Amino acid sequence: MQKSDVSTATFARDLGLFDATMIGVGAMIGAGIFVLTGLAAGEAGPASLLAFALNGVVTLLTAFSYAELASAVPRAGGGYSFVRMAFPGAVGFLSGWMLWFAYTVACSLYALGFAGYFWELLHKYMPSFTAMVADLTGMHAAILFVTLLIGMAFIWLNVRGAGVTGKTENVLTISKIATLAVFIFFGLLVVFGEPQQVGSNLTPFLPNGFGGVLVAMGLTFIAFEGYDLIATVAEEIKQPERNIPRATFMSLGVAVLIYLLVLFVSLTALSVPGESTWEFLGRFKETAIVHAADAFMPAFGVALIVLGGLLSTMSALNATVMAASRVAFSMGRDLWLPRRVSSIHSRRRTPHVAIVVTGVILLAMALTLPIEAVGSAASLIFLLTFGMVNLSTIALRRKHPEIPRKYRVPLYPVVPVLGFLLNMFLAVYQFNFQPIAWYITIGWIVVGLLLYYAVFEKKAAAVEPQVLIPARRALEPEKAPSVLVALYNPDNIGVLLDLAIPESRRRGMRLLAVSVVQVPPQMPIHEGIRFAHHKEALLNRAARMAAERGVRLETDLIMAHRASDGILAAVERHNASALIMGWKGYTNSRDRIFGEVADRIIRHASCDLMVLKIGKERKIENCLLPTAGGPNAQLASTIVGNLAQEQKMDVSPCYVLPKDADEEQRRIGMQRMQDVMQDVTPGVRSQARIVESSSVAAGIARASREYDLVVIGAAREQLLKVMLVGEIPEKVARYSASSVLVVKKYEGAVKSLFKRVFG
Repeated sequence: MQKSDVSTATFARDLGLFDATMIGVGAMIGAGIFVLTGLAAGEAGPASLLAFALNGVVTLLTAFSYAELASAVPRAGGGYSFVRMAFPGAVGFLSGWMLWFAYTVACSLYALGFAGYFWELLHKYMPSFTAMVADLTGMHAAILFVTLLIGMAFIWLNVRGAGVTGKTENVLTISKIATLAVFIFFGLLVVFGEPQQVGSNLTPFLPNGFGGVLVAMGLTFIAFEGYDLIATVAEEIKQPERNIPRATFMSLGVAVLIYLLVLFVSLTALSVPGESTWEFLGRFKETAIVHAADAFMPAFGVALIVLGGLLSTMSALNATVMAASRVAFSMGRDLWLPRRVSSIHSRRRTPHVAIVVTGVILLAMALTLPIEAVGSAASLIFLLTFGMVNLSTIALRRKHPEIPRKYRVPLYPVVPVLGFLLNMFLAVYQFNFQPIAWYITIGWIVVGLLLYYAVFEKKAAAVEPQVLIPARRALEPEKAPSVLVALYNPDNIGVLLDLAIPESRRRGMRLLAVSVVQVPPQMPIHEGIRFAHHKEALLNRAARMAAERGVRLETDLIMAHRASDGILAAVERHNASALIMGWKGYTNSRDRIFGEVADRIIRHASCDLMVLKIGKERKIENCLLPTAGGPNAQLASTIVGNLAQEQKMDVSPCYVLPKDADEEQRRIGMQRMQDVMQDVTPGVRSQARIVESSSVAAGIARASREYDLVVIGAAREQLLKVMLVGEIPEKVARYSASSVLVVKKYEGAVKSLFKRVFG
């Protein structure tokens, strides 16, 4: 029996910046430039130059997202890993399902391209043999035969484990670049020798209008796919946070420059009597660059270009078979394909089942679909996948701010949003040119969704983070709203209850304490019951302490793979109107605000929130209440007023002004504090205080030294903003020596809509 314990496999980081760049360049400068030059020229004419340039811009927008995500989450799988992390469930499944298909369709294009160049080489140097084969079988059948042979050969090689190493790939890529450089050199010699030919060959520039440009963009977008393979091998790149962004942009820059130069000389160095150069190139389609070389290069030109095309299609086919099979392998490991697909050959250490399944699909595509449909379908799926990666950048910024990001997308969120919109626009427009590509893609998605909901959803759920409420402790869900207090540290029970009890009385709601048993992710969720006794003791102690204060405290115990999931489940289960939780006062990462657990709860909880950093002084006698207006500040003053009345606490509303503030600013500050004092319950001792400081957060933190507690409302956040509670409350909570309570009012329908859109 073969063993395939691959979940703990890791890779040696032995690829440097040059190696990573060559992976991207080698993947992009593959069959695309050889096969698609004539197709693009035939659709857009000289404006195919514009189509390639615009594709470069669209690709660059997505490359920013790939650079951030791959450097922050350097995991094998590339775009599939990012989308799955951002959108678990059906969307994550579809990302892998579509990416697997896209790579497989690209393999079909490369196999067909190899066959076309193979027969072109034979036709040039063995015309009688080529004519005999054409007479016997027909040229189309001959091309399909070679396509079948080359496809099977590389499937076999991948199963065997044969393949070029990183250094060999560097040599092959440099050889391809050198081949194209020779082509560009001879083309530019003609251009500089006959400059008047340039204008005539580029006129008219838009023979088929801008619609032709859009069609050419959709058709050739696959040529710009390749830099994403850098993300696929991210686990093998040294210093990924630095080298992945650099390699991504360097490879894209080199590829776009070479594409434009090759297309420019193909359009301008030719002189075809009675026919425009773009019509000439369009007539020969995938072999157009060979005929261009035959027109303006020496005798060895055709052989050189055909050899370059053969090398490019072979290396691209080999790399893409590997990439496609690795996506299938990863999905099998995640139980989103049959587990058998993730098996590793016991002797050759290759994902042989994933390779064979991928190979069967790519050969079926290559043998049954025309090359235009193959290229268009691959471009369409990559457009859709790249659009999902752009959305993943936004979702992961919001869901996982704790992930260190050495590289960040500039002008966020404009760049990923624009990248998503442009990718979707090109995808939709492609229907005008190749509706069969959409039919194929939609069919593949429908099949995937049927399989997901019928088979894979339940299997994959076994390895997803889960939440379990034990039957022996679970309370029956009640519709009556509650004030919920999350307990973790037994030393903090009293402090949190002293805050929660007055709030539950003010709201007239039941008080409920919840504690979460965090179960290791590799362990079945029900096994967490074995560790429940510690949390049982904590909840029993909390109930006794509440009884001593004359309050009935309901308790609930939840098992969860993630503590935040357990607390969020309790919020929904018990119809919580407010959630009170503690914060240890520091984080392990500069990118976290309150910590991974608290950050997720602040983002996703559908109730008012009170996050308390507990200072050294447990007894609270006086409170500082900074204010700047807004619903969160109003909620903070209401909570403080009620708390002060029950605990006989002094309150000092305060307002921070710059040292050079004028009278109008001081008047506004006093008015704000008077508004706050009106919210504080009558009879509570209060005294307004003006704090002068160049920094609001520093001024509050400095003034807090004289108080036991600081209560501050969260700043109102804009849609898509990264901050959880605003810069000032976060800094006060982080740096003040006193206890700090940050209050955030639930935003209701707007937040719910945002949550549904971005998870």
